[in-house]
Amino acid sequence: MKWFNQLSIAPEHNDVPAILSSLKTNGIALSIEELLQYQSKASLINLSANRNQSSKMSGNYLARSKGRGMEFDEVRHYQTGDDIRTIDWRVTARTGKTHTKLFREEIERPVLIATDLSSNMHFGSKLLFKSVQAAHVAALVAWHAKGRGDRLGGIVFNEHRHLECKPRSRKQGVLHYLHNLQEIHRLGLNTQLQENEKNLQAPALEATVAFEENCARIRQLARPGSLVYLITDGYGVSEESVRHLAHVSRHCELIVCQIYDPIEHQLPASTNMLNVVLSDGENRQTLTLGNKKSEQEYAQSALAHQKMQQHLFTKAGARLLTISAAETLENQLSHGDRQWTR
Repeated sequence: MKWFNQLSIAPEHNDVPAILSSLKTNGIALSIEELLQYQSKASLINLSANRNQSSKMSGNYLARSKGRGMEFDEVRHYQTGDDIRTIDWRVTARTGKTHTKLFREEIERPVLIATDLSSNMHFGSKLLFKSVQAAHVAALVAWHAKGRGDRLGGIVFNEHRHLECKPRSRKQGVLHYLHNLQEIHRLGLNTQLQENEKNLQAPALEATVAFEENCARIRQLARPGSLVYLITDGYGVSEESVRHLAHVSRHCELIVCQIYDPIEHQLPASTNMLNVVLSDGENRQTLTLGNKKSEQEYAQSALAHQKMQQHLFTKAGARLLTISAAETLENQLSHGDRQWTR
């Protein structure tokens, strides 16, 4: 189920307005100001390479091969063919046997962020729209990459359009990506408002095809050795998109950040019987809050759908992270979640 119609859910905490104020957001629209503040929070994550890189380019990540480079690795006995310029004369004098220094070359790794801001992401029941949380995740990754000196690029997309950013270094690369986030998010909200006024909804098939096409774009943009972040709720994933993502994961480190809202996993508790209408963009279904059977059936169906999505992403070779839109990103990362650090 993608979003609720005819249902208003009150926040569980009275401090929601204060939290939104601290995030410089209303939880629905997206501003550059709220994305800029993640520059000071970049230390919340660590994008160190999870795989040993094999490229010979100069940069910031340690290659598996050993040779003359910037990062000292170890000392070992001198072997025939070793460069005499790397002999460690201090260890040689101390041990009486010739030793040589080994170094690990540093390589550069582009970071590619693909952010899904499709219409199904424009939903939130407690704090933020999933689309807003997705943009916050993208901003955090972008600022961290900038701090490491990585080249940042990627795409921002929805069902109707996409914007690409070629990998570039320095602050301009981050700002370019953040402005693309804001632009696609703004256009997506406007389109959805127009569709709601006309009582129209984008069909689920349209979202799936768009997701597949953008996974193909990720495949085209990602160069071997890149770190690729795909930020989405996963509703558009299919066997075709998995085929593209599997190709990416063979040559890059692929991480999928799946954004979810709690109501997508479990119906809200209710002391009174209340009928609500759900829609997935094509079909409508009526459920009764306060009915234990309805709540159990909904939870089981949601769990099965979630497992199917995660199976497909895992099949593509991705490492999966889950992020809630009902809690600040900073709180989720500071509660001991080590998925982001290596």
